[in-house]
Amino acid sequence: MKQHLKHPVFKVISDISGEMDVDAYVIGGFVRDLHLNRASKDIDVVVIGNGIAFAEKVAAKLKTKLSVFKNFGTAMLHYRDLEVEFVGARKESYRSDSRKPIVENGTLEDDQKRRDFTINALAIALHPKQYGELIDPFGGIADMENKLIRTPLDPVETFSDDPLRIMRAIRFATQLEFTIDTAAIEAIKTNTERIRIVSQERITDELNKIILSRKPSIGFELLFDTGLLHIIFPQMVALHGVEYINGKGHKDNFYHTLQVLDNICETTGDLWLRWAAILHDIAKPPTKRFEPGHGWTFHGHEDKGARMVPKIFAQLKLPLNEKMKFVQKLVQLHLRPIVLAQETITDSALRRLLFEAGDDIEGLMLLCKADVTTKNEYKIKKYRGNFELVQQKLKEVEERDRIRNWQPPVTGLDIMELFGIKEGREVGIIKNQIREAILEGDIQNSREAAIAFTIQKGEEIGLKVVESRKPE
Repeated sequence: MKQHLKHPVFKVISDISGEMDVDAYVIGGFVRDLHLNRASKDIDVVVIGNGIAFAEKVAAKLKTKLSVFKNFGTAMLHYRDLEVEFVGARKESYRSDSRKPIVENGTLEDDQKRRDFTINALAIALHPKQYGELIDPFGGIADMENKLIRTPLDPVETFSDDPLRIMRAIRFATQLEFTIDTAAIEAIKTNTERIRIVSQERITDELNKIILSRKPSIGFELLFDTGLLHIIFPQMVALHGVEYINGKGHKDNFYHTLQVLDNICETTGDLWLRWAAILHDIAKPPTKRFEPGHGWTFHGHEDKGARMVPKIFAQLKLPLNEKMKFVQKLVQLHLRPIVLAQETITDSALRRLLFEAGDDIEGLMLLCKADVTTKNEYKIKKYRGNFELVQQKLKEVEERDRIRNWQPPVTGLDIMELFGIKEGREVGIIKNQIREAILEGDIQNSREAAIAFTIQKGEEIGLKVVESRKPE
């Protein structure tokens, strides 16, 4: 593996290792990613002895700042494009009520045993005498070649000790598109309830990494099949299943959602657009109704879904900020372009969509395209053609009417000054009438047209223009 350790930081670490005659190893994700030809900027170095003292020597030689975390026994430095963390070799033991280990000094073997998966237990020696030698006691290289996620020790004990490893197993299986070892899958099922001792923030961090993978459905199916999703995200589990009445069934909205998610991942890496895909049909279970003579309906699921978004974000400890509002907006509007694509498209309907979507119109259109999951080639071609027509007409209306992020050309203050009135019901009525007239295309989206319209509507409800404010 010598040829892979070309970065100058490894030469410095090796020199210090030789000078101090202390064994040091690069271990974990960096070694795994070397073998998988994946880019990695994070280096973990295990020192057989005092990791902080070793790191201080390295930092001094590199002439770079060192951050020391004495409580954790670690030290970190940044050098060029890499982040390097140093720690002394450790062995760990656990209590049943906590995933925080009791840590003692240990050997390299102890340190490799405490790793979560065989592919993360690989180490490369950095001492000059063994420089570049690979230490792989658990067959991690073979597991990578076989695309297998496996634990170094008994998987039941591994997952019970630190249940976050359950989420990590599924995350790595999703990111790398590997299979989880059968014994490990069974151990995950045995330990699902243990996930409750893990903080929601750590669970959601792993969930987001699954969502940001090339094909997130791999992870969600594993979460579902092992029973973990039932604990961490029950609203999504409620989408699963098909009900039949009088021989009529609806599609399985859980697998439909996974298909929409995978579809949107082909066009965007945006986490929040992917969350919009996950939540777009989240309210179908509570809005599901069977109407005799018609079949299954989900009336209003977009409105109820939008109302569910803040609660789900709070539950999962996702940010309750503009990101949440973006997802909420897309859930609320996700049917609108689809309806437009099925009907005769009016400029009025397009203006209203632009008005409500604003700068999020492109994301909304990506979501709606991803929402087409039919296997019928004729329908796919028809929908795509209709969506292209909607997008073209949206562009034309936007260029002509400038409705996106619309600001009223006449404000409430303008109306009060024009008629010499105070803030009140009349001002609100006229403002709404101006907006509706512009959206319907009855008047142009210009100040001049809006002022003339304002005077007309004011006079209709008995208001008179102040003499000094009359337009010339």
